[in-house]
Amino acid sequence: MASKRSDAVLEDREFKAGQRAMWALGDYHEFARRSLWEFGERLVEACGIGPGQRVLDVAAGTGNVAIRAALAGADVVASDLTPENFEAGRREAAAHGVRLEWVEADAEALPFADSAFDVVTSSFGAVFAPNHQVVADELLRVSRPGGTIGLMAPAVPARNAGFSQMLAGLPSTFGGVSPLRWGDEEYVAKLFGESVESLEMSRRRTELAGFADETQLRDFLRAHHPVAVELYSEAADDPEAVAMLDDMLLSVINLCYARGEGEAGSFVQEAVLVVAQTRSVTLAS
Repeated sequence: MASKRSDAVLEDREFKAGQRAMWALGDYHEFARRSLWEFGERLVEACGIGPGQRVLDVAAGTGNVAIRAALAGADVVASDLTPENFEAGRREAAAHGVRLEWVEADAEALPFADSAFDVVTSSFGAVFAPNHQVVADELLRVSRPGGTIGLMAPAVPARNAGFSQMLAGLPSTFGGVSPLRWGDEEYVAKLFGESVESLEMSRRRTELAGFADETQLRDFLRAHHPVAVELYSEAADDPEAVAMLDDMLLSVINLCYARGEGEAGSFVQEAVLVVAQTRSVTLAS
């Protein structure tokens, strides 16, 4: 009879394999380029990344943050659970005239030495891993004393703030607790504990343009976002299920995006920017 520990390890492996396969679906790079790309530049600026620094971008996707860090002159490693996206990242990096190292890695078990990096970042990536405390511990472990940890986490627009707490309390489809919890300063402070000497959190906004209306944005997500691609693939033979998914995705859009104030068809999305400075000296136990 297998032990409970063995069962848990097998379940975790199967879950991670499923996550890796899912994030390889659709066209993640096109989704990220159209919707998340501006956040990468803002994270690099907030972390003060520059020449001579060694940077690790965790759950890097196709290089949203990593490429910007390399452009700033840093020595960059981009890690991700889904290496199928690295080819698009390499093409994007080449188009920007930079080179970086790409490494397959689980955010909950980073294959890097302790204190190996000056800055550790993740934009809409590590916050989706199921065990938040393990992720926080790994980010701290690979960051040097006096280093910087910078994250971008999803946020519900201010107009729907009343839903945020409710959603944060719901189980996540990615396993574990909701990634929205990373937008709660008290929660994040508890995750990092006394290993950081400062923690700053603020909201950032970016605008998606080029979508005539919510239906067009829905169809874009349906065709490109890995999670949507998987859901629609599973429902492909059931017209009623597809219709329900269409309605559900429109509801998600109405909750998570706000109409932009600029040109018609623009949508605003928000994120929480987290910047933590690790302690220069480890506190005595």
